[in-house]
Amino acid sequence: MDESSDVRPHRAADGTFHNPWPDSEPHAFRDLLKWTRERRAQPRAPTPMRGSLPTATPAVSYPRGADADFTATWIGHSTVLLQLGGINVITDPVFSPRASPSQWLGPRRVMDAALSIDALPPLDVILVSHNHYDHLDKPAVKRIARAHPRATWVVPLGLGAYIHPWGARQIVELGWWQQAAVDGLRVTATPARHFSARGLRDRNRSLWCGFALEVGDRRAYFAGDTAYHPEFGEIGARCGPFEFVMIPIGAYDPRWFMKVVHVDPDEAVQTYQDLSAPHPEKPLPLMLGIHWGTFRLTDESMEEPPLRTAARWRALGLDESRLWIARFGETRLVNAQT
Repeated sequence: MDESSDVRPHRAADGTFHNPWPDSEPHAFRDLLKWTRERRAQPRAPTPMRGSLPTATPAVSYPRGADADFTATWIGHSTVLLQLGGINVITDPVFSPRASPSQWLGPRRVMDAALSIDALPPLDVILVSHNHYDHLDKPAVKRIARAHPRATWVVPLGLGAYIHPWGARQIVELGWWQQAAVDGLRVTATPARHFSARGLRDRNRSLWCGFALEVGDRRAYFAGDTAYHPEFGEIGARCGPFEFVMIPIGAYDPRWFMKVVHVDPDEAVQTYQDLSAPHPEKPLPLMLGIHWGTFRLTDESMEEPPLRTAARWRALGLDESRLWIARFGETRLVNAQT
């Protein structure tokens, strides 16, 4: 692990973590009550029927892809299987029916995971961006830890204490800008504007982050869960140029409540531009829109995020071939723009 990089002051004296930018504190419980009252007064758009969004058959290479290949398969929400340079990587593996501490209550899947845990190829690296239930799935961690005991779990600071009791053994914890090398894959934890909590007494006891990945001359970026912040350009400068980026586009309304934790589609496209700006001479990366269509978490229509993202993309005159709004389960060969 490289600990020589300057780490921004995002840890408080009591050991908890915080966002180092102004106006980044998530809303308090009283604001959640306000949002609940607003929702009662003006009901949100109906939730789509289960299984009604477009799907595709995954095209996964077993046991792994060739060294020169790079494919991505969207399993759903923020779960993406990357087969990168002969290494199998999965991001935020969530497979349970609900994103909740209970499988009886809480946000239920509109779309099932497009690939089952049993159908995963041998995993080498598992990335977990933070501890929220739609990103850290305890039953999935237990099953994956049993099925892939040699995999390395790369997580932000403090999150290892959650997954070790669930069976994960090879765990690397990183702070922002810290790096680790695993099986030829270089992973850098990158800044994100978010928070952490799984209960009432662990708020911000573990960190949140994105991840930049590098194998040879191929580079990818997984934003995790984040609001817009001023460090995306620095991420592109330090860790790019990227060939492939995974950026959240959903769970953003109402803005007065969600703006400090989630980007909206316009901000997602701005994030893409920020990441690309430091390398104007390089081909533009392919962007996969994630964090939408799987769980009903907020007030916008579940079909809206990709429509708004594509509209903003066109309005800015960006190359439409560089935006990938995937079908659930869709696999795509990642190639640099030519």
